[in-house]
Amino acid sequence: MALSIFLALVLALQGGMAKALHPFLRKGWWRWMNGLLLALNLPMLLYVALRSLGVPSSATLALRPFARVGLYLQVLAILVILWSALTLLVWRIRGKLLVKEEAPESPERRAFLRTSGLLGLGAAAVTSATGTREAYGDPGITRLRLTFPDLPPGLDGLRLAFLSDLHSGPLIGEGLLRRWRELTEQERPDLLLFGGDFVDSQPSELAPLLAAFAGFRPALGTFAVLGNHDFFEDPRPIWRDLAAAGIRPLENANALLERGGSRLALIGLQDPMARNGRFDRVAFGPGPEPFLARQGVPTDAFRICLAHRPSMIHEALLTDAHLVLSGHTHGGQVNLIPGVSSARLLGPYTGGLYEVGGSRLFVGRGLGVVGLPFRIQAPPEIVILTLAKV
Repeated sequence: MALSIFLALVLALQGGMAKALHPFLRKGWWRWMNGLLLALNLPMLLYVALRSLGVPSSATLALRPFARVGLYLQVLAILVILWSALTLLVWRIRGKLLVKEEAPESPERRAFLRTSGLLGLGAAAVTSATGTREAYGDPGITRLRLTFPDLPPGLDGLRLAFLSDLHSGPLIGEGLLRRWRELTEQERPDLLLFGGDFVDSQPSELAPLLAAFAGFRPALGTFAVLGNHDFFEDPRPIWRDLAAAGIRPLENANALLERGGSRLALIGLQDPMARNGRFDRVAFGPGPEPFLARQGVPTDAFRICLAHRPSMIHEALLTDAHLVLSGHTHGGQVNLIPGVSSARLLGPYTGGLYEVGGSRLFVGRGLGVVGLPFRIQAPPEIVILTLAKV
């Protein structure tokens, strides 16, 4: 059923784009446009169909680059259809104001649509170039000093680095990962925390990330939770390789650290994707279990909870965390309307610091990209938090 809906949506989008491109094509050319667009989308449709039927990822790897072309075409189709609808609306308003009847295919109308389309294409090209520069340039470094009246004295001044959504894979290479490591290490954090989505989809994509961060050893260690993308395939190789690299996964588990005679508890919640799987229909865990995750944590410890998605805040509050760290939203990644984050589609917590249920929640914009190789009004972010006692 879901596959049928997906197919119908793709065909509708490509049909709409072919129709919108009609004014730009020579007479008769548009008749084969639908066939061309369908051919370009076939690898993506085949990839989705095979994975939905449970075909192993190893058998579909060759299709992935071509399937990505299909994804880009869907985005292009949406933009073309929206721009076409906008220009047609402007044309009709113009006709009403001038009180002038025009033939549907008049030369003046075609010239107007062609000019508007070229302007739209130029705007899309500039936006894409700007978005690519934003995605692959140096990330912003958000430095915040968070005060807590009940912070144990020994934790006063503790600096932690929080990195999320690196998405090592086809769109994020080792060179960029090394630059992120370099910028983070320059901040000299006492503690390094990863908020999940290490890879784009394959466990093998973790290797460049581990190579980039090899030898980075903050005084209090490095800890992590996995994100939803890390559960697209069997996550056990990721757990294994992280642990071997000195990055301790906290999947419904906790770690007790000590600094200056005071105790810090790191609590990790497992992502809900663990119990749902994606294409393989296999559960790799129970999802978030806050009572299990906080088991054995002493009452005098200051508690920080890692939860990949900010929508898990209610489970995170059950761990009695003073501070919750999440990613997942990418700050919307592509925000076409100034001041409006598309991450609102995922919930109210889009990025930054929030007060929720007597605790603090910080949602990072993350570092990598997913699907599209650009960011618009959502620059990548390294988060440096300093704990302080009031």
